[in-house]
Amino acid sequence: MTLLVALGAQACTFDTQPDCADCGRIVIVAVGEPASIVPPLVQETVGRDIGGLIYEPLLRLRGGGVPADSSAWIPALAEGWEGTDSTVTMTLRAGARWHGGLPVTAEDVVFSHGVYADTAVGAPGLPALDGIRVEALDARTVRFSFAAGRPSPLYDIAYGIRILPKHRWAAKSPASWPAETDPAQFEGSGPYRLQIWQRGQYLRLVADTAAAIRAATDTLVWRFAADPTAAATLLLAHEADVMETLITPANTARVTADSTLRVERYPSAAYGFLAFQVADRTGRPSRFGDLRLRQALGFALDRQTIATAVYGPGTAVPHGPVSQALWLHDAARPVQELDTVGAAALLDAAGWRRGADGMRRRGDVPLDVEILVPATSSARSTLAQAIVAQWRSAGIAGTVASVDFPVFQQRLAEGRFDTYIGSYLDEPSPRGLAVQWGTSGIGQLNYGRWSDRIFDSLLTHAAASRNGTEARLRYRVATDRLESEAPAIFLFAPQAVMGLNTRVQTAGQVDPFDWSAGVVTWTKRARTVRNR
Repeated sequence: MTLLVALGAQACTFDTQPDCADCGRIVIVAVGEPASIVPPLVQETVGRDIGGLIYEPLLRLRGGGVPADSSAWIPALAEGWEGTDSTVTMTLRAGARWHGGLPVTAEDVVFSHGVYADTAVGAPGLPALDGIRVEALDARTVRFSFAAGRPSPLYDIAYGIRILPKHRWAAKSPASWPAETDPAQFEGSGPYRLQIWQRGQYLRLVADTAAAIRAATDTLVWRFAADPTAAATLLLAHEADVMETLITPANTARVTADSTLRVERYPSAAYGFLAFQVADRTGRPSRFGDLRLRQALGFALDRQTIATAVYGPGTAVPHGPVSQALWLHDAARPVQELDTVGAAALLDAAGWRRGADGMRRRGDVPLDVEILVPATSSARSTLAQAIVAQWRSAGIAGTVASVDFPVFQQRLAEGRFDTYIGSYLDEPSPRGLAVQWGTSGIGQLNYGRWSDRIFDSLLTHAAASRNGTEARLRYRVATDRLESEAPAIFLFAPQAVMGLNTRVQTAGQVDPFDWSAGVVTWTKRARTVRNR
């Protein structure tokens, strides 16, 4: 018996040693495949994340920085800059080179700005470049000129524009760019270069050994999944190491329950809302042109309970169109809570009276509200159903119309909706509010066609701020006006929850506006295996 025990103990003795065959590779799973990774063509965040590792901006904004503060800007492709009230002159980084070895020049900067300003390309943020003139003073010096007093010129000039090599793209028609997948064409100056892109399958980046910032991990692989559940399944199956945002509480719970995985939470740059069709395409007010009705529909909701149930702990109810990532967010400010008495008073005043069945009517017309949502978003569908349930308690009949995403977009553009649940991503500058909610945004992202000249004026005043303190004060006045006028009910500002294999080691805070920029510092530690 003693011998058997000894033999058994010997059979169960293991030595441990590290297995690091894949330490130089991190696999990232994303929901959806980008149509392009050429920066001026990018519409999806996945394309931005990948292209941002290949191509550099002239300057970067320090984490949490306010664009109006000159001290918030740090060097990237430009190593120095100086300016007057109507010019900014930048000097490119000494020794800056494209992956193929040619130097990056001021002519590349002039070319890139021309691409972004080309209406045929249709780059995001195109209107922000209006009135900017760009000229190369010498091989490493470029000057930008604009009207005196232009607000936050560094944001327009340096932040959203990635510099492209003129020798690669100038001879090609922009119409051919979206279909491009040849790795040699995607020559940048950033820490990674494209090695292969198998559309519909994966994309692989490899570290550029001559880059100014040497990446800690040699290879990054992007895999593309059809939906958040499929993406999380790849993470759980160890076929991916990172999922940038798990999106749903169900996915978060699945990952949290796995001891080989972990989650990291950080402020999301997204905010969500239920927007009203305030006026039709001719400008004629709809029934939601009545402020009392819009406010009552908001007062009748317990927004915090709904938001937390759908998007999980840490979700905030925003003050207007403000994500948790934006420097305008203030978690200490109280938000409008459920107010059934206030909602009832407003509805009564607007002529919507309860009938014998408890539901509200104005004359013979019932108060029924349709909520339009895209069928691709289970979270928005769940949110809409919760809103309908709470409205019913206030005598408001609600229905949910779930349609395919192209139909959703078409109906928004044509104004064929009562309300819809939408979500926008913040930029570090709130200038996008003009397109989303301002009069100038009608025909663009202001699908509800709400127009308020006071809000427009406040937004213009805020954009002219010369420092961070002034910008915070002025933009809050503008967003408070927007919230009080209620063109939408602002519903949720979630936290992002990243899922990672425990072997992946991150460093520092995640930048919610450019999370992949931090990947250059990430590493993957060895797996411990046991041998007899």
